[in-house]
Amino acid sequence: MLTPVLLASTDMPKTRPSEIVIADKSPIVQNGLRVLLDEDPRFDVIAVASDGERFLEAVHRLSFDIGIIGWEMPYLDGAAVLEALKTSDQPPRIIVYTGSQNRQIPSDAMAAGAAGFCHKSDPPERLVDTVAAVAAGRMVFPFGAGAGGTAQGDSLTARERDLLAGLADGQTNAQLAKSLDISVNTVKFHLKNLYDKLQVSNRAQAVARYLNDG
Repeated sequence: MLTPVLLASTDMPKTRPSEIVIADKSPIVQNGLRVLLDEDPRFDVIAVASDGERFLEAVHRLSFDIGIIGWEMPYLDGAAVLEALKTSDQPPRIIVYTGSQNRQIPSDAMAAGAAGFCHKSDPPERLVDTVAAVAAGRMVFPFGAGAGGTAQGDSLTARERDLLAGLADGQTNAQLAKSLDISVNTVKFHLKNLYDKLQVSNRAQAVARYLNDG
């Protein structure tokens, strides 16, 4: 079973429920998610869409915090929705919720700008926890027990491998420094070399590569 990883935190106190719009091709999933989330006082489902086009219409008409979208949807799929949201001034944070067995989707979704991922085979509580974490400003993505290799794995030093694993666990630079018994400046130095080797520009992209190649 996939285990969620909290990648970053910008926790802010919330004074109102997080407003959510759901997009899924299945009416059963739409209704199930609405019931599940509306039972939680932290959330308020304000609209439901059956495809990516209607979800983007909701983005243009409404102001809401979180979108929960399928990956395989009519007219516009999840990838196309995420691409379209890049031009939005204040896009909602997106959680991809899919039943696809394609293991590439979590890393593709992260690279495209999603804030979280949850599989339909996971317990409902996993989705609720994911929504709560994303609402608090975190990124939540899964990785398999065998994750950890990279396409450039042979060129990574042992320290860079440790840092990459720490990034996947959601550790901050300060936490990485403490766990590895090095200074924060040394962490930054190693991260720069790590990003160069992986041909990425930030930790989210590095973890996406970690997920992709693991």
